[in-house]
Amino acid sequence: MNTIKISKGGVKMIAHRGLSGLERENTCSAFVAACNRESYFGVETDVHRTADGHYVIFHDDDTRRVGVDSLKIEESTFDTLRSLQLTDIDGQRGRSDLRIPSLEEYIGICKKYDKDCVLELKNHFRAADIHRIVSIVEKSGWLERVIFISFDLKNLIALRRYCPQQRAQYLLSKFQDDALDALSEYDLGLDIKYTALTPEIVSRVHDIGKEVNCWTVNEPDEAAKLVDMGVDYITTNILE
Repeated sequence: MNTIKISKGGVKMIAHRGLSGLERENTCSAFVAACNRESYFGVETDVHRTADGHYVIFHDDDTRRVGVDSLKIEESTFDTLRSLQLTDIDGQRGRSDLRIPSLEEYIGICKKYDKDCVLELKNHFRAADIHRIVSIVEKSGWLERVIFISFDLKNLIALRRYCPQQRAQYLLSKFQDDALDALSEYDLGLDIKYTALTPEIVSRVHDIGKEVNCWTVNEPDEAAKLVDMGVDYITTNILE
């Protein structure tokens, strides 16, 4: 495994979709692998709503890339999705434990190992669904340890109505000046593709009192540059 010393500046490492460099992404195995390593501050993942109103952990809109069979997440029931055996990282099926987790299972693993959650609200959610997701996390007793992230600003605005003080970050692929207005207005940190970052952007975000997260950094030399820029978090598949 590639490693980098991150003591400079106190940068926090986030395991992207769990320790997805070693285990199938967004599975309980990937979450446990990340949680068992002291170097990770938190575990990032993605949440979707199923057709029957459950919340599951998965990245893509359909299962083909990691499950061979193609099921649309938001058009399938929880039981149907749960019955699908995912492939291992070699692309082959064979491990019966590789299943699509529920939101509750993800939260439970992070809580058991005392890790922060970085929970991406995938696609656009109805405000009622965001409220239910928050309620599920709150019921688990782990809401204070969750950072919500989303590319959909409306998701984050809806979150703010329910949780004015909740940690949240706005996901971006590239930086635009009007992003600073959104960060300020809705009290959001920045979670941006690392190749779009510059020292000036980090400084501008810090100047308005917000944190900077960046994704997805898998090379030690690139991580070292970001540490020097002063980012607050580095999201990675494999670095620790």
